[in-house]
Amino acid sequence: MATPVWHPQEEGVKEICGLLQEFRQPSVDQSRIWQQLQRCSQFPDFNNYLTFILCRAEGHSVEVRQAAGLLLKNNLKANYQAIAPAYQHYIKAELLPCLGSSDRHIRATVGTVISVVVQQVHVQGWPEIFQAIAQCLDSNDYNHMEGALDALSKICEDMPVELDSDVPGLSDRPINVFLPRLLQFFSSQHATLRKLSLGTVNQFIVSLPTALFINMDNYLQGLFSLADDPAPEVRKLVCAALVELLEVQPNFLQPHMRNVIEYMLQANQDGDEEVALESCEFWSAFCEARCTPELLREFLPRLITVLLTNMAYADDDEALVDADDDENGPDRDQDLKPRFHQSRVHGADGGNEEDEEDDDIINSWNLRKCSAAGLDILSTVFGDELLPVLMPLVQANLSQPTDAAWKAREAAVLALGAVAEGCINGLLPHLTQIVAFLVPLLEDKRPLVRSITCWTLSRYSKWIVQAVGHPDGHAQFDKVLTGLLRRILDSNKRVQEAACSAFATLEEEAAEELAPRLELILQHLMFAFGKYQRRNLRILYDAIGTLADAVGSELNEVKYLEILMPPLINKWQQLPDSDKDLFPLLECFTSIAQALGSGFSLYAEPVFVRCINLIRTQEADPGRAGVAYDKEFIVCSLDLLSGLAEGLGSSIESLVSRSDLRDLLLQCCADDAADVRQSALALLGDLAKACAVHLQPHLPDFLNLAAKQLQGSEVKDNVSVANNACWAIGEVAVKVRQEISPVVMNVITCLVPILTSTEGLNKSLLENSAITLGRLGWVCPDLVAPHMDHFMLAWCHALRSIRDDVEKEDAFRGLCAMVRLNPGGAVSAFVPMCEAIGSWHEIRSADLRSEIAQVLHGYKQLLSGPTWDQCMAALDPPMREKLVKKYQI
Repeated sequence: MATPVWHPQEEGVKEICGLLQEFRQPSVDQSRIWQQLQRCSQFPDFNNYLTFILCRAEGHSVEVRQAAGLLLKNNLKANYQAIAPAYQHYIKAELLPCLGSSDRHIRATVGTVISVVVQQVHVQGWPEIFQAIAQCLDSNDYNHMEGALDALSKICEDMPVELDSDVPGLSDRPINVFLPRLLQFFSSQHATLRKLSLGTVNQFIVSLPTALFINMDNYLQGLFSLADDPAPEVRKLVCAALVELLEVQPNFLQPHMRNVIEYMLQANQDGDEEVALESCEFWSAFCEARCTPELLREFLPRLITVLLTNMAYADDDEALVDADDDENGPDRDQDLKPRFHQSRVHGADGGNEEDEEDDDIINSWNLRKCSAAGLDILSTVFGDELLPVLMPLVQANLSQPTDAAWKAREAAVLALGAVAEGCINGLLPHLTQIVAFLVPLLEDKRPLVRSITCWTLSRYSKWIVQAVGHPDGHAQFDKVLTGLLRRILDSNKRVQEAACSAFATLEEEAAEELAPRLELILQHLMFAFGKYQRRNLRILYDAIGTLADAVGSELNEVKYLEILMPPLINKWQQLPDSDKDLFPLLECFTSIAQALGSGFSLYAEPVFVRCINLIRTQEADPGRAGVAYDKEFIVCSLDLLSGLAEGLGSSIESLVSRSDLRDLLLQCCADDAADVRQSALALLGDLAKACAVHLQPHLPDFLNLAAKQLQGSEVKDNVSVANNACWAIGEVAVKVRQEISPVVMNVITCLVPILTSTEGLNKSLLENSAITLGRLGWVCPDLVAPHMDHFMLAWCHALRSIRDDVEKEDAFRGLCAMVRLNPGGAVSAFVPMCEAIGSWHEIRSADLRSEIAQVLHGYKQLLSGPTWDQCMAALDPPMREKLVKKYQI
C-alpha cells in the first residue's frame, strides 16, 4: 500500500511561523518561545513543517522562512537518523526544487540544509541531489545555477574526498561530473558564479583527485584568467589558490613561478585589504615550501619595499582604536582572553619545551602582522642579503621625527624586530647603534611606538645580554633594563603589556645578570602590581615567575622578600577559590617556591592548605559543592604542590603527614583529564623524592596507575602524561628500592616497546624510559637482568643522547648491576654499550667510574683476542681512543 502523502495542517504552520516571528523580536522572552518550539519538536512531523515553511510558505517573510530553515538544519544535524523514512523522503523531495528559488536568501539556506542532509546520508544515500545539481548547472538560469553552485560548494567543503569516489546509482564519480562544469563557470559574466565555482574547485587542491590532476592546466589557465577579475572576492580566491598550491602541490606552479611571483607582488598592493592579505601569505608559504631562493632573489628589493609599506598601521586598524587605552579605564570582558595553563612536564629535557605562544603584541591577524611575519621568514632564508635593501628604508622611516610620520617610524621598528634573528650576523656589529636608537623611542609620545619598541628590544635580548662582557656592554644592558622597567609603569595598558612581556624575555636570557639589580627590579614590578588591572596582572605574574626562575636562590634574601611577598600574599587572600585569576597567581607561586627553596617555608602552610582545599573541592563532587568543575584549578594546585615539594624538599613532610594529599593524589592520577594525570604524576615523583614514606599504603596503586599510562595508545595520545609517569616510576624506584619489585616486570613490559618503537616517539619520553629502565635495573637487577637481550640494543642507543646528570648516573649504575649478573645478555650489544659509555663528558662519581671500568675490563677478558679486537674496530676512532685513554682498556 502506498504511503499517504504528507500535508501540513494550516493551524500548525500558522503557530510555528508565529513563534519564529516572535522569536526574532529582541524585546520578547526568547527562552519561553524556545521552550514552546521545543514542545512542538516532540511531534514526529515537526521537521516536515519546518521544511514546508522554508520551501513553500511564500506568504510569510523571508526572515521567518530562513529561521525555519536554520532550525531544520540543526535538527537534521542532531537527529536525522531518528526521523521516519517517509518524512526523510518528504524533506529531500521538497528541498530539490528550491535550489533555484527566486530569493537568494532562501537559496542559501536550502543549500545549507542540503549539505547537512548529504553529511548524514552520504553521497550514496541521495544520488538524486547530484543529478539535480547537474541539471541546475546546465540550465542557464541564474537562480538555478547560483543555488546549485552554493549547495555544491558547501557539500565539497564538508566532504571533498567522498565526492571523488564511486557511487552506486551514478554513472561517474561526482567530481568527474562537476569539475568540467565548474571550470566553465570561471568565465561566467556573473561575479557570484565565478566566486562560487573557484571556491569549490579550491576545496580539492589538498586531496588532488584524478579529475583535477588531469585538468590542472585548464585550472591554472582559469586561475590566471581570473587574476585581474574586477570582483575582489574572486581575486582573493585566486591568491588563496596559488598559496595553497604552493604549500601542497608546488611542482604545478614551478613552470609559472616567475609570473606567479610578479602577480603576487602586484596583489600584495591591491586596494582591497583582504586580497592584499591573502597574497601576503604567499611569501611565508614560498619559504616554508623550500622553493629555490634564486627564484625570488631578483624581486627582493620590490618585495621588501611593499612589505615595509604594508607594515604601517592602516587607518582602520583596531589597534588604533585602543591605542590610548588608559590604565584607569576598566578592562573590558573581551580584553580578558582565555588563558591556558601548561601542565608540569618532568624528567629528561622536560623543561625545555618551546613556548609556542605568539610573541607579537597585536592579536588579530591582518596585513600588517602578515607582512611582518613574511619579512621574518624571508630573513631566515636570505639572511643578511636583505639588509642593503631594508636598512636604508628603515633609516629613512626612522629619520622622520614629525608626529605625522609616527606610523612609518613604528613600522621601521617592527621591521628591525622581525629580522632580528634571521639577519643577526649582519646586524650584530651595529647592535650598539640599534639599541642606542631604540631606547629613546621607549619615551615616544605615541603609545604604539613605545609598545613596539619594547617588543623589538626583546627580540635582541640574547645578544644584548651576550654583549655584557664587552666594553660598554653593561651600560647598554642597564639602559635596556631600566628603559623596560619604566615602561612597565607606563600609563597605557598596551605599553604595560608589551613591556612586561619584553622584560620576561630579557629575564630568561639575563639570568644571573639580574641578581645585582634585583631590588630595583622588584620595586618596579611590585609598584606595577599595585596599579595593574586584571588583564595585565596576568602578564605581570608571568614576569615575576620568570624572574624567580632566572635568579633562583638569589631571591632568598629578607630585603627582597619584604618587597615581593606581602602584595602577593595579600592578593592570594583576597581571591576566592572560584576566581580564575588564581591560576596565574598559582603559577607565579610555583616558580617562587622553587626559587626560594627552604626560604618559602614561612609562607608554605597556608599555600599548601589552600591547594589541598582547591583539589578536594573539585575532585570530591563539584556539583554538590556548588562549584563548576574546572580542571585548571586542580592542575595549577598540583603544580604548585610540586613546586613546594621541589623547593622545601623533606621539610614538606610535616605538611603532607597532616593532610589527605595522598588520597587526593591517587584520585588525580586516575582522573579522566590527561592534564590532571600529567600534573598528578609529576607531583607523585616530586613527593617520592621529598617524602616517599607518605605514599604508603597506596604505593602499588600509584605505580600501577603510572604504568597504565605507558601502555598501548596512551603513549601516543598523551605523550606528556606518559613522560611524567615514566619519570615518577624511576623516582619512586630509587627511593623505595626493593619495595618496587612487585610491579617491575609490568613496567619493563611497557618500557621496552617504547624504546624499540620505530614510530619516532618523543625524544624526552625515550630518554626518560631509558633512565627509568636503568633505575629499575639498579634497584632490582635480579628481576631485570635476565631480560637484557630484549632491550639492550635500543636501550644503549637511547642512553647515548642523555645529558650528563644524576639521573644518567642512576641509569648507568643499573647497567653495571645487570651486566654483573648477566654479562652474556649484553654481548650482542657490546659496541652500542661502549658508545653509550663514551657519551659521557665527565662522570663525577668516582664509584661509578670505577664500576664502568670494571665492566669494560670484564668484557675484555670475556671476549678476549679477535672478538675483542673486532668490537674495538667497530667503534669510531675518536670514541675508541677516548675509552682506551679513560679506562685503560
